[in-house]
Amino acid sequence: MKGVSGYGMNRVLLAFVVSLMSLNTIELQAQTRSPSVQCKVGRQATGFGFWTWRRNANVKVYVVAADFKREEIPYLLKPLQNWTAVSETTTSGVSFEYHGTVLQQRFCENCLTLMRGTVFDKSRRHATELRAYSAQNDQLLTYAAIVIDPALTNVKALTNAIAHELGHTLGLLDCYTCKEKTTVMSQFRAMNVSNEMEGPSFCDVAQVRAAYQELTIRVGPSPANTGSSDEGEEPIDDDTPVVIRKP
Repeated sequence: MKGVSGYGMNRVLLAFVVSLMSLNTIELQAQTRSPSVQCKVGRQATGFGFWTWRRNANVKVYVVAADFKREEIPYLLKPLQNWTAVSETTTSGVSFEYHGTVLQQRFCENCLTLMRGTVFDKSRRHATELRAYSAQNDQLLTYAAIVIDPALTNVKALTNAIAHELGHTLGLLDCYTCKEKTTVMSQFRAMNVSNEMEGPSFCDVAQVRAAYQELTIRVGPSPANTGSSDEGEEPIDDDTPVVIRKP
């Protein structure tokens, strides 16, 4: 994937993603700006206090080339633009920028790698996993990876899963008691069935805003050290985060 041809391929994929995103812009704006939506935690909104990128971080996103088909990549990248589009509204200032394909995970500051790995566990029923590292041993991310089980192949479900995991990197917890389509952090019906959530809802934007307001008061410890999770839930596409050490 190196050289001019690889660079050209990445530019073509980026152009395709931008055109694909424009088809969903009006719907996303409606989801994130509707004044009539009520956000009750546990019903339409999730809690917060999870892993979080630093305010105004420009997150460089990489895709492990060997792990995904070329036609899958635009579906992986769609949620990046959807979350970036609301970065000002959430006050996080966090943007996600695709930097192309790589051979393996990148361990640089503000780097996020999308990759595949065997993470599906029938007993715990999850097919994606956030792996995180904090140089400060707190909730502020230094770099991370979103690992997707090879069994997750439906392209729309891939989009949904990435949108969900990006929510985790902005401080959001799971909410499997929330109503469908009220939050990107809600429960999936099944591994390869789309939940039709390609980006944050109005309530997700509100909760990320609250999460970043909390950060101005205090920065919490590493979620992996505190066992942070949504009590009383049965995760279906996610599980307790895995902390990866600096190489």
